[in-house]
Amino acid sequence: MCPQWNELPAPAALEPSETDLAIIAEQLGRPPRGVRTVAHHCPCGAPDVVRTEPRLPDGTPFPTTYYLTCPRAASEIGTLEAGGVMKEMSERLGADPELAVHYRQAHEDYLRQRQELGSVPEIDGVSAGGMPERVKCLHALVGHALAAGQGVNPIGDEALALLPRWWETHPCAAPLAAIDCGTNTVRLLIAQGAKTLVRRAEIVRLGEGVDASGRLAPAALERTRLVLEDYAAVLAEYGVKNVRMVATSATRDAANADEFATMVHEVLGVAPEVITGAQEAQLTFAGATSGLVGAEPPHVVVDIGGGSTEIIGGPGAAISVDIGCVRLTERFLRSDPPSFEELEELAVAVRAELRRVLDVVPAATLSDGGTLIGVAGTVTTLTALSQGLSRYESARVHGSLLDLAQVEVLLSELSAVSTAERVRPEILPAGRADVIVAGAVILREVMRAYQVKTIRASEHDILDGIVASLRR
Repeated sequence: MCPQWNELPAPAALEPSETDLAIIAEQLGRPPRGVRTVAHHCPCGAPDVVRTEPRLPDGTPFPTTYYLTCPRAASEIGTLEAGGVMKEMSERLGADPELAVHYRQAHEDYLRQRQELGSVPEIDGVSAGGMPERVKCLHALVGHALAAGQGVNPIGDEALALLPRWWETHPCAAPLAAIDCGTNTVRLLIAQGAKTLVRRAEIVRLGEGVDASGRLAPAALERTRLVLEDYAAVLAEYGVKNVRMVATSATRDAANADEFATMVHEVLGVAPEVITGAQEAQLTFAGATSGLVGAEPPHVVVDIGGGSTEIIGGPGAAISVDIGCVRLTERFLRSDPPSFEELEELAVAVRAELRRVLDVVPAATLSDGGTLIGVAGTVTTLTALSQGLSRYESARVHGSLLDLAQVEVLLSELSAVSTAERVRPEILPAGRADVIVAGAVILREVMRAYQVKTIRASEHDILDGIVASLRR
């Protein structure tokens, strides 16, 4: 009996996401071939067994249906094999009829599973790992045991019971970090394999006044520096060596962006990449669409930032426009609470920009179905408010639907009260309460432009796209 079964995830049969494939390529040191599904995930969250086509794309017959990809597990199994355990297991197969019958049944299960993927005459009757009569490769047998579940492959189960908890003693992949510095927030993601270790966001309002002055204010740079110093300590705590930081709208527009870049390098030891709107859009699309349950294609992703909004329909169909919630608040909402005339003036400006957007990502993209996906603080905060949450809960927000009718109700309620009255510390902090009305107007107009009744909120965004880029 394997004591680890209580800690190991259940077998799965999931289509591999782009993130999964990137992790598998990192594990193998080469692009994966013929992967049909991810058959099992390591407790660290990364794939560790894939179900492989019986004939590879180049035409080669491939009998190992369940292929172990995790290098840490493979290393521990190699140590086990070197200790001579396979010889002892083979001898017991010859001496224990009950074990031999069970092992042959595992062989037959393996063949059935492969037959479901297609018939390849060259490997008919051939399973893997030496089944049904010998023990030749514990890697294949452990892969089968993990994919099939406890009790199917007795030798694979035995080998698993002899292994240490490889996911505890050796991380399955080096931790990677992404930092996104926008107009309103600085956000951090640390991921290891497919597991999120840290996800944080701090409001710094780096872009405060940039629309009018064209420069980053000294106070805004200092607020950002303090947050980055905190993030640097977190990176050191988790032993992160590979960090990518991108900076978006505010620094694209600022005449003194070099001061910002110098400060970042001094604090983090890496230079910030001031990316274009198009680059921001593609990173956001890659992150937002990865593993979002219920998001039927085609996808259109909307990212309402502080200085700009990106709308992305896929590769080559993306646009960034200067209608961020901070920028438009500073430009149009002079009263607190805002007047009807100010809100209408803001909405007219948004509609004008969206006419440009629809030339690049047409409304017809979603005319026959598909999913409008929303990322970043405006969408996630409004989603949380629509659910009546007393504090922000990522698990409740990610993947949930927000109705256009709910957006309109929330906009009406939020715009009717002052910024101070909007504040709810656990869900709508002061640093977002003053710009949430402009964000809600942008969101309402986007949903109207695409003629959709709902938008699906995603906690995965540009940060996840940045981490995926580090794995390539």
